[in-house]
Amino acid sequence: MKSMITRISSAIQSKFSDERGDVPGWVLITLMTAGLVVAIWAIAAPALGTVFDQAISRVVSF
Repeated sequence: MKSMITRISSAIQSKFSDERGDVPGWVLITLMTAGLVVAIWAIAAPALGTVFDQAISRVVSF
């Protein structure tokens, strides 16, 4: 029974001790997401500005 617990414990430790993570992958995903946000914002900014100006002018006209 003790040897089975020892084998299970060593298997779990070896599984988690080999886990290093994928830092470069996460950095790439973060940079690509930021790039997409900037690109979408650059395309949508004029339309959003127009919508905002129309909304403010309607509120002021009341």
